[in-house]
Order: sequence, then structure tokens, then C-alpha cells
Amino acid sequence: MGERLPLWVQTRCGLEPRTLAALAVVLVVAACAAAGTFWAGRPEPVRAPEIVDAAPPVTPPEPAPPESALPSGAGSGGGLGRGAGENPVGGKVPAEVVVDVGGKVRSPGVLTLPAGSRVADALRAAGGARPGADLTGLNRARVLFDGEQVLVGVPGVPGAPVPSPGGGPGAVPGGSGGVPLSLNAATAEQFDGLPGVGPVLARRLVEHRAEHGGFRAVEELREVDGIGERRFADLRPLVRP
Repeated sequence: MGERLPLWVQTRCGLEPRTLAALAVVLVVAACAAAGTFWAGRPEPVRAPEIVDAAPPVTPPEPAPPESALPSGAGSGGGLGRGAGENPVGGKVPAEVVVDVGGKVRSPGVLTLPAGSRVADALRAAGGARPGADLTGLNRARVLFDGEQVLVGVPGVPGAPVPSPGGGPGAVPGGSGGVPLSLNAATAEQFDGLPGVGPVLARRLVEHRAEHGGFRAVEELREVDGIGERRFADLRPLVRP
């Protein structure tokens, strides 16, 4: 190969065969390195990352409805926004009431009735009034309370005439031959007949009884406007719950 080269090339280069072989090896190595560099730098397709499923949205808890929006009987407790069997001040309302029915009824005695029963229900449970019993002035629509006594046709209570000291009706209860007047059954007219009680105070007694669900003790008379200690002392032996 060297002999075929022109003379000026042979003279110019002056390379021996060994030198040419070494140069050829260097060129081959360089070509391989260049090819490797080109191959490493070639563009490659980029794979898109996998889509990660989004977590389900978290639904915030619904706010509790206001107490006023709760239906009757809901919650922890029988009134609006209160549990069954509770009154507005948080006390338990009894499911039953125990009353003492006496006087002119067929089956007098202590009866247990559902809460909210009325005087008429107590009369029916006691077998009804006896023939001839005077029920005038007896409020049979009044709601009973626990521990109450209902007397039918007995002097000194509504439903029967009240004896006077002279034997006529209209005397003050607690007088000669009389019995204490029931604070929970008396009418305004009967309150007006008590000593020191006029029409205004009698009306206050009736209003207080209706507002507080009756008198549970004679001492509750002190809560009525117009009854002081002196007047209470006069009325105490003449009345009963």
C-alpha cells in the first residue's frame, strides 16, 4: 500500500508500516469512542408518569340542628328539644299519678292513674259518683297531680254545700263543723269566703294555682302576692292542698 502512494506522499510522510498500524488502531479507537458518545447522547422517548388516583373528597360532618329545630321527643331527654319524661326545668315528670278519691263514690280509695288524667278520670276509676251526690262546682276537667285527694259530695269541698255555724250553707270552711278548703279544687268564690281574702286575692290564688299546676303544700300560699305571714297564719288551719 505504501508503495502505491505517490512518491511525494511517501517522502512527506515518511511513515513506517508499524507507525501506520498504530495510527490505524488509534483512529479505530477514536471512531468507536465517537460512536459510543453519539449513541449515549441520542434522544430517548420519555415515559409519562402513571396517574395516581385521587383520594375521595372528605365530606365534613353536618352540623347538629339547633335545639329549637328538633322534633318533639328528640335528643337525650318530652318537650321541644328535650327528652321524653322531662319538664322544662330538667326534672322528671312522673308517668303516673297516685290520687285518693273519697266521699260519695262507689269505690273510694287510692288510685293510680296515668299522668295527665283529670278529675273525671278519677271519678270513673272510682266507679262513679253515688246517686244524689252533688257535683256542682266540681271541676271535672281539672288535671290531677300526684298525691292529690279528691272528695266528692263532702262538706267543705266543691261539689257539696259548706255548712255554716248555724247550719246553713256559705259558712267559712274550717268553722264549726267545717273541714279545710281544698286549695286545688276551690273556686274563686270559695276563696273569697276565707277570712282576709277578697275578690282580688281570690283571683290571684286561682291564677297562681293554674300557673304552677296546683298547690302541693299549704306553705306555698306564701308565694302568692298579698299573703304575708299574718294572713298565712290565719289561713293555714282553714285550707289544705
